[in-house]
Order: sequence, then structure tokens, then C-alpha cells
Amino acid sequence: MLVLLLYFVLSIKQQVNSVESTCFYHLRRLKQIKRYIITDAVKHLVAAVIIGRLDYCNSVLAGLQWSTIAPLQRVQNAAARLVLGLSPCDYDSSVRHSFELHWLPIHYRIQFKLALLMYMAHIGQSAAYIIDAVTPVNQEPSRNRLRSAATTCTDFTIPRTRTKLGERAFSVYGPTT
Repeated sequence: MLVLLLYFVLSIKQQVNSVESTCFYHLRRLKQIKRYIITDAVKHLVAAVIIGRLDYCNSVLAGLQWSTIAPLQRVQNAAARLVLGLSPCDYDSSVRHSFELHWLPIHYRIQFKLALLMYMAHIGQSAAYIIDAVTPVNQEPSRNRLRSAATTCTDFTIPRTRTKLGERAFSVYGPTT
């Protein structure tokens, strides 16, 4: 029974590997039909199927080691090579920074998502649970008389944590980005 219970425990690494294998499956299918459709359609299909999967809930990956996120970067590089019609031997840096695609690398996409969530929380356009997770400095009772707590201030308080897992929480990692 314990072995069965341990089998169903998910980790982030398993989730990343699952997303990677699903994306590579779809890339192989898209590669088969690429010669029958125009390049612009391939670009839109890759953006919808692959990039959409890479961006879905990627803010959960904030603060992870590069070795955990690297498979997702490999997927993005392969997708860019497919869209641009490059061979697998071509240098990846030129693919990622292509002016034609305008795709950020994975770790920057994660930071962008967190920054966007923090901005939406700051202006009050986010979900209530996200707004409640972060506390602006000007709402702290001990700091409301300071200049740094002005109404136009965009600083948020960073709660103390004791573990590395706690440092990856949105309420801590969001304000630090």
C-alpha cells in the first residue's frame, strides 16, 4: 500500500517531464504536416499547442534549479527550429533570440508571468486570492507613517520563511522579482 501511495505522489520534476514529452509528441506531429501548410500557419500552431503548454502555470516553476527547467527550454528550442526550418545541429542561441519569433527564454517567461501577476495584484485586477497573498507596504500598521509607505509606492512586504520551499511561495517570490 505504501508503494502504491508513493507512486501517485507528484513532483515538479515529473510534471516538467510530462509537459516535455507531450510537447515533443506534438512537435513530431507538426513536423509531419509542416510541408503541407504555410509557414505562418506552422508558427501559429506551434504558438497555440507548444508555447501555450509551456506558459500554462509556469509561475509555479519560479525559483527552481536550472536542471529542472532545462527540458522546457529544450522544447522551446526545438519548436523554434521547427518554425524557422533549421536543422537540429544549428546553434540554439540564434534560434531563441530570433527577431522573427520574439520568444523569451523559459526562465524569463517565468519572471515575466510573476511580474504580470504582481502588477495585476497591485492595480486590483487579479483574483482575490492573489491580491490577499501579497501585502503592500502602505497597509502595514507599523510602516504606514513612513515615506516609503506613500500611496504611490509599489513595494510589497516580504514575509519571513524558514525553508527553501517557503521561499518559492508566491507571497515571498512575487514581491522579490
